[in-house]
Parts: sequence; C-alpha cells; structure tokens
Amino acid sequence: MTYILHYAPDNASLIIRLALEQLHLPYRDVLVDRARNQQQSAGYLALNPNGLIPVLETPQGPLFETGAILLWLGDTHGGIGPAPDDPARGDYLKWLFFTANTLHPALRMLFYPQKYVGNDPAAQNALRTGLHQTITAAFKQLDHVAATAPSWLGAAAPTALDFYIAGCLRWCALYPVEGPRDWFNLADMPALLAMCQNLESLPCTAALQAAEGLGPTPFSAPTYANPPHGSAT
Repeated sequence: MTYILHYAPDNASLIIRLALEQLHLPYRDVLVDRARNQQQSAGYLALNPNGLIPVLETPQGPLFETGAILLWLGDTHGGIGPAPDDPARGDYLKWLFFTANTLHPALRMLFYPQKYVGNDPAAQNALRTGLHQTITAAFKQLDHVAATAPSWLGAAAPTALDFYIAGCLRWCALYPVEGPRDWFNLADMPALLAMCQNLESLPCTAALQAAEGLGPTPFSAPTYANPPHGSAT
C-alpha cells in the first residue's frame, strides 16, 4: 500500500514525513488546509475525531498521534528505533514517550494559550512564563541524554526520536510569533544542536525542505515556512 499522509506545512506531520522519507516508504501527501479549517471538516474528523494533524492512512486503518505513528512505523518497518528485542528499547521508549507526553503538549499550550486559560492576556502570559521553564528543563534533559551518545538519539543514523525532538526545537525557535524569544537558545544545548545539524545533511530533510518550504537550515537555524502548497497556520 502507498501510505497517505494528511499534513499541513510546518505542523507535526513534518516529523512523520521525515520518518517516511528515511525509510524510503511509498506515500502520497494530502494537504489539510488550516487556513480553511479543514482539520475540523467532517471528512477529516472521520479520520481523526480530535481534529489534529497528522493522520497516516495505513492498511490497518488511519493512525493519529505523532508518537503512535512513529512507533508503529518503526515496529512495522524497522530502521528508525531499537527493535522490541533490543536491550536499548526501554531507554528509547521512555524518552520517546517523554517527548510525546510532556514536551509536545507543553508546546501546544505555549502556542495556543487561549485554548487553556481563555483570552485574558495576563493569564496567557503567566502560563507562558511557566511553560518556558518546563520546556527548557525538558530540552536540557534530552540534551544530557544525547550527550551520552546512545545509539538511538543523536547518532549518525537518526531515529524517530531525533525527528520528533528536531521538530519541537524548530517550533520553539519560531513560535509563538508574538512575545519574547530570549527564553530559548539552541546553542545552550550542544548535543541537540549537533543532532539537528546531522539531520540537515540527510536526504530525508532535503525532501522535507522541498515539500514544505522550510529553508536551508530548518532545525539548527530555522526560518518561517514558505510552502509551495497551503500555509503553516
């Protein structure tokens, strides 16, 4: 089967695109036009009732949740993470789930504070201040892990965890557009910076750049997306 990736530029779907490209899997992409709120359309909600991006259509049906799709692709095809019988599997999984369950939700709250505390600017600023600390601490933990040079994070051959973290780092450098930017500095995380630079040398990232207009250094020094189709918001 040719997989179908429902995506929007510079959304979490970019992480799944990296995995598909790294594994050389056949797929076609279908734009979810966020400018027209297509993620809330009846057709899309039939694939993901939560109305979030991405969705990957597979022979077993549609999959959603970034971490779940990554784990399924890795277990189905191998090559982007330790296999179930690998002694490193437990360590890999705990940090993959940490990224999916702790880091990624914190980013969503940072980018869409109105969904969590309403439209009061003071409440939004207070939430963001706390989230800056939470997110920075999470990245510092991941940088420490990467600095120990495990085979499943920051190695020459990337894993799904590399893809996931790189996407999160990219978004922190760019979003939200309003508000202070000085709370985040990738240079403070040298192991994760090296991971990003390695990813940028790989064909999977070149394919992502072409498909979504992410610029020459989409992870180590990102610029706002200029996609050939759709928009990032």
